[in-house]
Amino acid sequence: MTVTYRLDRGALTSIAAASRPAVAPGSVRPGIVHLGLGAFHRAHQAVFTESAVAASGGDWGIIGVAPRSREILDRLRAQDGLYSVLTVGGGEDRAKAVGILAGFGHAAGDPYGVVAAIADPGVRIVSMTVTEKAYRLDPAGRLLLDDVLRAELTGEAPPVSVPALLVRGLLRRQAAGAGPLTVLCCDNLQGNGPRIRGLVEQALDVAGAQLPDGVSFPATMVDRIVPATSADHLRRTALALGADDAAPVVAEPFTQWVMQDDFPGGRPDWGSAGAIFTDDVTSWEKLKLRTLNSVHSACAYLGALAGRELIADSLELAGLPALLRRFIAEDIAPTVRPPQGVTVEGYGETVLERFANRELGHRNLQVAMDGSQKLPHRLLGTIADRRRAGAFPGWAAFVLAAWMRFARGYADSGAALTLDDPMADRIRAALAAAPDTPAGVVGALLALDQIFPPALAGDDELKRELIKWYGELERHGAEATVRSLA
Repeated sequence: MTVTYRLDRGALTSIAAASRPAVAPGSVRPGIVHLGLGAFHRAHQAVFTESAVAASGGDWGIIGVAPRSREILDRLRAQDGLYSVLTVGGGEDRAKAVGILAGFGHAAGDPYGVVAAIADPGVRIVSMTVTEKAYRLDPAGRLLLDDVLRAELTGEAPPVSVPALLVRGLLRRQAAGAGPLTVLCCDNLQGNGPRIRGLVEQALDVAGAQLPDGVSFPATMVDRIVPATSADHLRRTALALGADDAAPVVAEPFTQWVMQDDFPGGRPDWGSAGAIFTDDVTSWEKLKLRTLNSVHSACAYLGALAGRELIADSLELAGLPALLRRFIAEDIAPTVRPPQGVTVEGYGETVLERFANRELGHRNLQVAMDGSQKLPHRLLGTIADRRRAGAFPGWAAFVLAAWMRFARGYADSGAALTLDDPMADRIRAALAAAPDTPAGVVGALLALDQIFPPALAGDDELKRELIKWYGELERHGAEATVRSLA
């Protein structure tokens, strides 16, 4: 099959009806500003929102804001805001165009335009998928304030950062009497609703203001694996869609969205699209962070050390699935009270099945990014809870030692491993100042109080275990160590 159309409004009548968007592009007025126009949002919240509008109507078009790069904006604008989602795994490729994007913003190039969009009375939700580091919070939830951020918050500099965009947008809404607003964090932050409320309150305090009335911060839990789009995915999207798409998103079949139903300005009928509303997101969130996300990180660090490229490759290391099952059952399950009708072990089996989907092409180095921001939520809470219960989480300690070995910057083969982390410079400086021994490395990293709370940093038994596992990984390599444990 030869594809002759480029995806835009003019091409829609030429592609199969099943692949056309559920709402026509440009037909829905904006009601949501979304910060972070990356693949996850376009494969998750945007898809839920389009389905909800198709089912129940409403002015819930999305203004997508790119934080830094203009590349995705230019591609989407050239396609009249259209893009497609290629669903892979579980059978034949499926591609469906999405038309819910109703406008665009660029935080780096036009921050005041983004502030104006947030202040628009027609906008009732500001949602976000910007990754953990963009919120400028330390593990305790304190705002990482520097002179640049202070200037943004007080109006002395353009509001480019996420905290500044939220603060300046809220204050402008308040001045204009724009009505209630929901700030909806869809990133993997534990207690993301309360944490973002705390961020906004701290940032407003710097700006000399208080939180306006009528602003809510529901907690959410989101889940869908969305790998990077390759040249092969572009080709397969064109074949499945019947048109060339310069901005497709690739995703697994599984998708989940759980949230508190606290939207003072209203919301789309996301329930009709399969979203779960609950008074307590904590059980879902904790289950995902401590099971799915921690297992993801374990696969990434151990696989990268062993020279494996993909998460699916990591799961082919002899003994790793069995080790991860014990990690889930013995360390994670005792710390998680799952939602009714769900077991931690059963959820873990679903996780391993999803991660084994080679179609996703999820790269270990991609998952290993930003470990200093992810570990407190994915792993350290499990360790702390087990220690408080008088137990020792040996498998969790092994995973933490794998991160420490990864942070050292080279694989078992000696090949360099890139430490892509907002604390990379501090991590490297700490390691450079310490002896290059298991005890030296472990001690230097545990001393980073931006990552490790005092109770863990001062836990001698944990430190001894980390030194032991780091030494095993250093001497024998990840593959042989995992195999020996099995």
